[in-house]
Amino acid sequence: MTGRHPIHTGMQVDVIVGDTPYGLPLNETTIAQRLKPLGYQTHCIGKWHLGFFAKEYTPTERGFDTHFGYYMGKEDYFEHTTLEDKYWGFDFHKNGEVYKPVFGQYSTEIFTSEAQRILQQHDPSQPLFMYFAHQAVHSADPDQPLQAPAKYVQRFPTIENEDRRMFAAMVSAMDDSIGNLTQTLIDTGLYNNTVIFFTTDNGGPPASFDYNYANNWPLRGTKNTMWEGGVRGTGFVHSPLLEKPKRISEDMLHVCDWFPTMYRLAGGNVSELTNLDGYDVWDTLSKGVTSPRKEILHNIDPIGNFSALRRGDYKIVIGNDYKGKWDGWFNAIGPVDDYNPPPLKPGRVSCPPRPANATTNCKPTEKPCLFNIRNDPCEFYNIAPWNQDMVKQLKARIEAWNATAVPPRNKPTDPKCDPKLHGGNWVPWVKLTIPQ
Repeated sequence: MTGRHPIHTGMQVDVIVGDTPYGLPLNETTIAQRLKPLGYQTHCIGKWHLGFFAKEYTPTERGFDTHFGYYMGKEDYFEHTTLEDKYWGFDFHKNGEVYKPVFGQYSTEIFTSEAQRILQQHDPSQPLFMYFAHQAVHSADPDQPLQAPAKYVQRFPTIENEDRRMFAAMVSAMDDSIGNLTQTLIDTGLYNNTVIFFTTDNGGPPASFDYNYANNWPLRGTKNTMWEGGVRGTGFVHSPLLEKPKRISEDMLHVCDWFPTMYRLAGGNVSELTNLDGYDVWDTLSKGVTSPRKEILHNIDPIGNFSALRRGDYKIVIGNDYKGKWDGWFNAIGPVDDYNPPPLKPGRVSCPPRPANATTNCKPTEKPCLFNIRNDPCEFYNIAPWNQDMVKQLKARIEAWNATAVPPRNKPTDPKCDPKLHGGNWVPWVKLTIPQ
């Protein structure tokens, strides 16, 4: 949203919980705010999760002409209610106002309908930016974390595991959404001058992590860890404007790169942007030019005391989260203790044979671990013991990044957020006198 790394915005520790009064700093400029002076209409659909404790932090105050969706990180797909700590309430909003007509309707479908309506009513002479953050396939609340209409569940009678079958149904609904939205772009005549960026914000949560059943195997770890299963994201770019389409890119890209890349596509001068942590990677995506990015700081968490960075083929991991509970390898259902390399195929993760000491050769809370990610994306082989010079180089890079970090913005719970005080709704509850 800003092209800046979370260590530079104070958002590097965990996620914003609905009852905590903080958000993306107001002195940060969003991509929507950058595009408005270029004449763009800007629309936000779905998940926000960048703060809402004060109205100044909500989407229509951060550069978006419209917003149709929810403010927090999760909710029920049909009721649009959510429990945050001990507080429960309704969280669905349209342009800053509570919007109840959606109660009982499935998120994936109503978000798609709203996106189609915007495209159908759009004046093609004016440029458009749509940030469409699907709720799928995130977990809802713990009482019923995976949800989909019966018509989608019925598509997968051969999947025996009930949770995995529901997950497949949720993916299928989202797949229909993308197809329907693409068809609407074609029908409205907008398609030929459109670029679709489809991506995730983290690796999957398998084996009941976060009450979900995604699958990162054979990659190590889960969502919210520094392992490849947590930091790698699948995605695609689709457009008639691509000069070399229908190919797989293994170039290094980071979420911060979307901002300058989109700004360039919109006609902006990227050289005028300052304090960005992202690169313009359009030539990489469109022409197959080597990515200008050579390094990715995965994160530095000063509270959890863990960090990770990749430079070139090498990745260093220091410390861990969850006391190491999710440091292993998991398929959708649970831990996996073996690995047979599959036939080589473009885009497919392929790793060397798993050694017997895979679970013990790296203890990142004791010593930094080092991996060659190009040769060993599964992080089976900790090569730190005989590559101490590289360990020192990457530790120095983390220290250099850390010298530029700002303190985490996390705040304690504020009981004034309680939806019971606001008609049963999650709404902004703080009136700002001084920008925060």
